[in-house]
Amino acid sequence: MLKENPVLEMPAAELKKILKDIADPAIAAHSQKFFKTAPGEYGEGDIFLGIRVPILRHQAKRFKQIPLKETEQLLTSPYHEVRLCALLILVEKYEHGDSNEREDIYRLYMKNIRYVNNWDLVDSSAPQIVGAHLYHTGKQTLFKLAASSCIWEKRISIMSTLYFIRHKQFDITLDLSEKLLNDKEDLIHKAVGWMLREIGNRDGRVKRAFLKKHYTAMPRTMLRYAIEKFPEKERKRYLKGEI
Repeated sequence: MLKENPVLEMPAAELKKILKDIADPAIAAHSQKFFKTAPGEYGEGDIFLGIRVPILRHQAKRFKQIPLKETEQLLTSPYHEVRLCALLILVEKYEHGDSNEREDIYRLYMKNIRYVNNWDLVDSSAPQIVGAHLYHTGKQTLFKLAASSCIWEKRISIMSTLYFIRHKQFDITLDLSEKLLNDKEDLIHKAVGWMLREIGNRDGRVKRAFLKKHYTAMPRTMLRYAIEKFPEKERKRYLKGEI
């Protein structure tokens, strides 16, 4: 007699096999270019199987009860999609775990942070795990990450604050945005601008106060992301430095 949910007992090796079986070389080739994996680019050396994100999310839900140790094996995979699937599993586990389980998941994430090494990996996991955890336990780790020389640790720091923003706490995002104002990486400019836009979606006065103080010094990409939803006339005034 078949068990009701046999997939829950499948090991990480079985999930790896499933992902390799559904891989699509054409999608993989596109992803290699899209995620900038050539020498000197931000995703240098990363390799792809070629699997769409909705499929990975589906598999993550199916395998969400894989033990943490096996999830960690997935997270250290050389394949981008396997790492992403592992992170999606960790998000599932964190959202449904008790306080002890969440502590273990957060510690596993931070221990293996070097494998969270592209913008989609960061954006799909940092708010839900790092942001959610530090919202309750303290914020200093975000400032340490923001001061890192690693682009992905810096992006984790600012993207994690999306959790704070959703709870209408904006100060941590504004403080980190100020510290990252002169960062040289375009992917950090985009992330900071995005988070400022998220603040504006909830409180336009707070965002405008920050922009008034800093917009002339902000990298162009950061500013464009931050003011994306402003009325056209106001957006042009910011871009011309006429505020």
